[in-house]
Amino acid sequence: MRYLLFIFVLLSFSACSDSQRHSNNPVSDLEQTLAELSAIDDSLLLAEKTDQLWDSLSTHSIIPTTHDSTVIFLFRGEAESVSWNGDFNSWSGDKRFQNSGTNVPGTDLWFLKATLPADGRYDYKVTINDEQWILDPANPYQQWSGFGPNSELRMPEWKPEPLKVRLEEAPKGNFSGDQMIHSDILGYDISYRVYLPSCYSKDHSYPVAYFTDGQEYSHDSLGASIIMLDNLIHLKKIEPVIGVFVSPLNPDDESENRRAEEFAMNENYLNFYTQELIPGIESTYSVSENAEDRAIIGTSFGGLAATYFAFSRPDIFGNTCIQAPAYWYREDIYDLVRNSSATDLNIFMSVGTAGDNTVEARLMRDIFMKKGLDFTYKEVNEGHSWGAWSTQMDEVFIQFFGN
Repeated sequence: MRYLLFIFVLLSFSACSDSQRHSNNPVSDLEQTLAELSAIDDSLLLAEKTDQLWDSLSTHSIIPTTHDSTVIFLFRGEAESVSWNGDFNSWSGDKRFQNSGTNVPGTDLWFLKATLPADGRYDYKVTINDEQWILDPANPYQQWSGFGPNSELRMPEWKPEPLKVRLEEAPKGNFSGDQMIHSDILGYDISYRVYLPSCYSKDHSYPVAYFTDGQEYSHDSLGASIIMLDNLIHLKKIEPVIGVFVSPLNPDDESENRRAEEFAMNENYLNFYTQELIPGIESTYSVSENAEDRAIIGTSFGGLAATYFAFSRPDIFGNTCIQAPAYWYREDIYDLVRNSSATDLNIFMSVGTAGDNTVEARLMRDIFMKKGLDFTYKEVNEGHSWGAWSTQMDEVFIQFFGN
């Protein structure tokens, strides 16, 4: 319906008949409209038509405008230059992507046409005068990152994950406040939070998932894992699960993130888990002590850590979720996996195709295949983003803990 309303407005720009003008392709029609705007000499008429077009696009939330594998980004504002940067060009790192906008002469309207996969989803920002990076003010869709929100480009065939939205009828589990454990192995305090399903009983033994970057995996606008667990347990798609969300932030100064050291195939950090954290959880909560009932989950550096944990101690971690793994940070992870005796791991690995660790993930995928491991491998037309990782958590939980 919104495209029909949009097409109705576009028709007013041309003397062509409806059948000539209406192509059922909003991108093509918008291109023609922008060309007609550029040809208007009367400044008052140009201003009127520009306002009319912009009001229709923004009112019906058609900015950016997409069709099949084509997108037209739009921005309105006074500027010397406008460009678009995001996952699709590695946030300006990939110079092959032509990201500079074109100004409609005599107006403050800028646009950029690009070709992207029809099922893609990309975080991005509008860049003004090559220095000011802002959210797209006309796009209502946003995806949070660890550094705040980005605008979100949703291509036509991409579908949102409904289970990221809390079901009103789903009972909420108990999510603890920050708990502190002092690690003698590491020599400092570490904070974590524990999720208990609403049906938790000490008379039952539960599987348990350990999350690196737990402060983000548990955040509703980032990993959304608490919402997903509540929904999946309520729908009986998975058995009730306990979640342990471990934070790499220094609890005394949360501006200090220790993940680059902790997650980099750090034997002491692995020993902290196996000798201190896990025994503490098992002495406090009713959890299974079997490796097949225990998972380690991580993304980026955390994906590197999850791989290291599982292939170093398959007797402890029977399930591993590896998202967008930053194997480039410690390339000796490949040899560790090649030489590992692990054969029965339950593995889920995913990566994006846009500005993500795609090459590294594919190399590890090939190693898994040569070892004859049974694993799930998923590539998505997205970037290095919580928008991708959070959407996959239902698949992860069902693979590890499905009924």
